[in-house]
Amino acid sequence: MIQGTTPTGSQTEQQAATWVRCMFGRIAPRYDLLNHLLSFNIDRLWRGHTVKRVEHVLRRPEARVLDLCCGTGDLMIALENRRGSRVFGSDFCHPMLIEAARKVDRRKLASKLFEADGLNLPLADHSLDLITVAFGFRNFASYRKGLDELFRVLRRDGVLAILEFSKPPNPLLAAGYNFYSRNILPALGGMISGSRDAYTYLPESVRKFPSAEELASEMAEVGFSKVSFERLTGGIVALHLGTV
Repeated sequence: MIQGTTPTGSQTEQQAATWVRCMFGRIAPRYDLLNHLLSFNIDRLWRGHTVKRVEHVLRRPEARVLDLCCGTGDLMIALENRRGSRVFGSDFCHPMLIEAARKVDRRKLASKLFEADGLNLPLADHSLDLITVAFGFRNFASYRKGLDELFRVLRRDGVLAILEFSKPPNPLLAAGYNFYSRNILPALGGMISGSRDAYTYLPESVRKFPSAEELASEMAEVGFSKVSFERLTGGIVALHLGTV
């Protein structure tokens, strides 16, 4: 299994993390617009499906819920709306958290945000019932360290949900998706965000990311049980679930 994200020019985990943090900081103001535009608004359906799949945890009394790599807060807000009470959101990119905080304030929500690296969370062992990670796990400098850390902070029967881009198993769909992600996405994303390298990194990071089967296997090796995954939109995205 590939150990972690490898942006062009990065030689160490620290360099990779710094590159990713700065890249997301540059595109934060246009992040929502581009997410919806470049996914043809399907990203909303992916997040909605994720919320439904973890609803059994959201219904637990006093459940502690964290949306990690929360970005501008879309999944965090969807989780709070379904739960009806506070959830937590965390990201290691400060400009993203600023955008998320604006949404929380505008909607008068109870969600609480904090800045932290997913490889070193400022949380006690066995302190959470649910962790969701939407389109952020792929950017970890070390996938194994990330899974170990998430396993550490989840309680017994706690659930991890990873929603992430994947590789479509259908060759025709894969070819079409590769053409779109390598040609149209960087051009359009770069034009709107002003950061072409960010949207060149996206397809490359997906290409290097482990397959759905490989990620499921790694989750099981860390200690997660009941590991499963489902492919969405023909396998462009995969949702992985695992229980402590």
